[in-house]
Amino acid sequence: MRAKPPIFPLPLVPGEKMDVSDQLEAAKSKYKPTTVEKLIPLEYDLNLLAAFDTNPIDTSRLKSDPAIYLKEHTRDGTQLLLNQIFSLPISSTSSGVVAALPPRTTVLPREKSLPKPRPPTRWERFASAKGIQKHKKSSTVFDERTSEWVPRWGYKAGSSNDGILPDDWLIEVPAGADPMEDQYAKRASEKSERVAKNEKRQRRNQEEAAAGGQAAVRETRKKELAMAIGVSKTATASAGKFDKKLEGEPKTKGVKRKFEPNVADLKVEKASALNILSKVVGKGDVLNVKKVMFD
Repeated sequence: MRAKPPIFPLPLVPGEKMDVSDQLEAAKSKYKPTTVEKLIPLEYDLNLLAAFDTNPIDTSRLKSDPAIYLKEHTRDGTQLLLNQIFSLPISSTSSGVVAALPPRTTVLPREKSLPKPRPPTRWERFASAKGIQKHKKSSTVFDERTSEWVPRWGYKAGSSNDGILPDDWLIEVPAGADPMEDQYAKRASEKSERVAKNEKRQRRNQEEAAAGGQAAVRETRKKELAMAIGVSKTATASAGKFDKKLEGEPKTKGVKRKFEPNVADLKVEKASALNILSKVVGKGDVLNVKKVMFD
């Protein structure tokens, strides 16, 4: 068999021009133009990459062919949005060419509900009832001896750099106290006890505020204590049956089993037997397979 000779395009005659207008028109017909005209201009929020079209919908086209109409409508809106994005100022970075988005103009709704206000603590309720207002103290005080402002608390509090002794450089031993006792150590110990007491009160106030009041806290603790006692009673080998009872101890309530009578109505017994039989050989699944798999 002889192979067919290759077909080469005929060379152009010198001075003759090639007409490619038909090919260009065919290529343009495949793609729609980037310019889209709308009766009402769209509103944009380029920070969210969103466009809002308020033009009326052609209900006749939507009912006749909804898929094509929605596709064309979406294409026009996307094209207008891209035109706006490409008109933004751009800059070149290591990740590529990026556009600087303008600030957001659309207010989005809150994702989660507003946090509930914190309930007042015991001290806040007391201060509100007594009309006590909180005044913030300044961090420095004026030292009249040196005529300078010194820190109120902490390092160099109440003294200056001139070597003047602090106010507590000498502590008088109280009457009846041990003269050999270190009054500075005693004062530091009392201060640490006051700090621990205040922290305990703060935790208690937080618990009361979280539970809605002191009564609710006591009731919750009472229920938790009763539950712990009930669990401890049944923690023995005999489940608490032979344990010694305390005076005035309430009886632990348990689940009481219910037994059917030995002699019953034939209709009731027949219905019970048929119910068991339907569960064993019935078509329906007694076991919830989906719940077992996903739990």
